[in-house]
Parts: sequence; C-alpha cells; structure tokens
Amino acid sequence: MNNNLDGSSPERGISAIAPKEGGGFPNPGLPPHVHRQADTDPRAAKRAERVVAALFLLSVLGTVIFIAAYFLVTPEYTNLFADSGTWDALWWSNLTIGLGLAIAVFFVGAAAVHWAKTLMPDDEAIEERHPIRSSEESRTAAAEIITGGLEETGIARRPLIVTSMVAALAALPIAVLAPLSTFGPLPGNKLRHTFWGSSDEPQRLARDHDGTPIRAADVAINAIFHVMPEGLTPDTEHYLEERAKAATVIVRVDPRDVKDEESLANGYDGILAFSKICTHVGCPVALYEQQTHHMLCPCHQSTFDVTDGARVIFGPAKRPLPQLPITVDDEGYLVAAADFPEPIGPSFWDIHKDQ
Repeated sequence: MNNNLDGSSPERGISAIAPKEGGGFPNPGLPPHVHRQADTDPRAAKRAERVVAALFLLSVLGTVIFIAAYFLVTPEYTNLFADSGTWDALWWSNLTIGLGLAIAVFFVGAAAVHWAKTLMPDDEAIEERHPIRSSEESRTAAAEIITGGLEETGIARRPLIVTSMVAALAALPIAVLAPLSTFGPLPGNKLRHTFWGSSDEPQRLARDHDGTPIRAADVAINAIFHVMPEGLTPDTEHYLEERAKAATVIVRVDPRDVKDEESLANGYDGILAFSKICTHVGCPVALYEQQTHHMLCPCHQSTFDVTDGARVIFGPAKRPLPQLPITVDDEGYLVAAADFPEPIGPSFWDIHKDQ
C-alpha cells in the first residue's frame, strides 16, 4: 500500500502535519489532540516542576537514610524492642537500609516519569511514508532536530528541576560508595610477615586438622600435608587472620627430580613447603598431582611446578608460590627456619616492596 494516512501519495523525506486550530487534524479519522494542563496553564507547569523537584529531593532523603542506617543501626545498636526478643538490631538494620535504598531509587524513577508525563514536549504528528534513505535535506533536518533536543526539553528554562536532579543523581552513588569506607585499610606490609616468623624459636610444622607436629621421617615420597604453625592456637590474637596467612602445604619429592637448587636447599631431604595461597586471587592451592609434581589452584586453574620452585606453568597467576624455608629440630620434627622471604597471596597485595 503506497498511500499515506491522509490519502495522498508518498513523498521523500519526513514531514509532520501540525494540528489545525482547535485541535483538529487533516485526517478526520484521528481524534483531536488533548493538551495537558501544563501545556496551556503556566501555573500548572510550575506546579508540575515543583512536584518533580520534590520527588528528586525525596530520593536524596532516601540516600541519607541509607547511609545513616548503615553506620548507625549496627549489630551493637540498642534494641528498640529488647523485651520482646523479636525485633532485634539486625532486623532494624536490614529494614532501614533496604527502605533507604528503595526510597532513593524509586523517587529518581518517579521524578523522571512525572517529568516526562507533564513537562516534556507533547506534540502529535503524522509521518508520511518514505524510502528507507531520506533525502539529504531531510537527513539534515533530522540532525538539526536531534541537536536541538536539549532545547526542546526545556531544561534550560527549568533550573529548579536540573538542580534537584543533579543533587539526586549525585547523592545516589554515595549510598553505594559509603560502605566501602568500612572495608578496612589496605593490608600494607602485613602480608610480608606471617606467624611463621613471630617467634625467636623455630615454629614446628603441625598437621592442620589436629595440630600434631610432623616428623620428617613420617613424610613419604609424593605425600602432601596441609600444615600450620604449632604455636598458632585459637587464643592467639587475630587468630583467623594469622591462620589464613600461615596456611602452608608440604610435599616430598625425590631430590633428584628437583630442578631448582635454591628451592631444594630451602627444603629438607626433598621435603618442600609452599604457601597455600594462590598468587592470583588468593584461593587455596590444594590439589597435587603426584606423577607431574604439579600443584593446581581449583579456582582459575593456575598450575605450579613443585620441582621448579613452584614456578607458574599455566594459568593467570604471575609469580611462584612463596616457599617456606624448613629444617628439622633435635627431635627430628620439621620446623620453619624463617618466615616466608616474600609476601604471600596475590601479587597485587605486594604494595610495599621497600619494607
């Protein structure tokens, strides 16, 4: 069908048929356009502008509630209904934080919708059919329409809306960024020191699951043990933190298979100890392949060659697993000769190389 809505033949380009005086259109089949109150009454437009601004400011209020609830309504917060035993601080924390975020997000959307419904341009037009590619004149006219869109929205004439919208949109990200301040300081040089070097006396290597020390004679070829310092107990200050940093694995290989002489010297009779924390993003390196002497991180498949100083041979890790120097004491138990010589964990934690 080639005819237009008004029965005329199609022409190149885009054209709009403006309504006749009184709201009528050239095509009698279309209903008359009904103007909004804000289109004809300046006072109604001003009221709509104030409503939009108020909605944006309510969004700001929601952001303030979110931030205040996050920092003030904590698990240490005094129960408002302590006697009931039901409405505890955690419940109030979740309620106020969720309510604040809901208000902040909802009223930004509500303001945008009300702005579009009441104040954005509301013209009706009939577009003629045209070829897929418009004429150069029409393309130029379309580009001018797009570039003039900002002026048509009336933003420049409504500074109150612009100011309140900027305030709402600027405040909303704070609700997301504010909790970052509670994540604690950067680790600094803490990861350069672990519990293995916390004592002047050598720390015995103890089985992770029961804390019993390990004799060198009890470690068979291709055996693997997950170990912790014997002196690390639940009574230790910052126990969980120290335990996480000190996690170590030991394996025993035939000394003749070891390619790295320095790594062999830091072990004892083929028993080698390496940090259990992957140097990619800190996952536990706990899988050992006896035939190849490879240790695998299950998170992202970084693979380390135990016989070559735990050098990375596959995966995203960028450096070898730090090696713990070990020896034996007078009773034949494995002990740490010193702390790890380099920071444990992901490479991006090593931010104080001069310390």
